[in-house]
Amino acid sequence: MPIHYKCRHCETEIGQLPFDSIDEQFLTKHEITPEEQHEYIVNGAEGEYTVQCICEECQNSLQTFPNYYALKKWIQ
Repeated sequence: MPIHYKCRHCETEIGQLPFDSIDEQFLTKHEITPEEQHEYIVNGAEGEYTVQCICEECQNSLQTFPNYYALKKWIQ
């Protein structure tokens, strides 16, 4: 199953990688700490992985309106 990359704000799928699992090599290559793994990598019910990141549009919105950083969920 591929690893999906999804925007954590607007939930748009950004892309996917054709890996079977997230292994130590994947985590080392991306320099993800255990705390970041817990916060940004979601294990699905059927064994798939979703990496929560940010899309360009949400990044641009946050740069334009930096007060959005204070909100837990700013897209309704």
